[in-house]
Amino acid sequence: MALFENRYRTHDLGLLLLRVGIGFMFTLHGYPKLIGGMETWTQVGGAMKVIGVSVAPAFWGFLAAAAEAVGGQLLAIGLFFRLTCALLLATMLLATLQHLSTGDGFAAYSHALESAFLFLGLLFTGPGKYSVDQLIFPPRRRLY
Repeated sequence: MALFENRYRTHDLGLLLLRVGIGFMFTLHGYPKLIGGMETWTQVGGAMKVIGVSVAPAFWGFLAAAAEAVGGQLLAIGLFFRLTCALLLATMLLATLQHLSTGDGFAAYSHALESAFLFLGLLFTGPGKYSVDQLIFPPRRRLY
């Protein structure tokens, strides 16, 4: 049946739409944290206590905010894609742990956990051919 045949010619277009949509949303989500200043960074970075790190919460909060805001933009254009996905994955796993450690319910931590799975999948998938990474780091041609 034609409906069930493997015709994924639009795979790269799908990745582009996914990257741009999620990247835009994470930029919007992270930007207020990024411009929030020291108080916001300290609050966000306080989540590191969950894994036993209580040093420099403002630094960790800034990194988390930058991972979301700047990482969202890098994700959208497909630049340094796998590194960006890894940083966003780590940020979302920590956010999930933070929610779980405070006893929050599923509704509170589900977004972070779903995003972690998304970034893990994208980490393995790659950005697709419509990305800046594809332009800067073209795939090597096989000689066989």
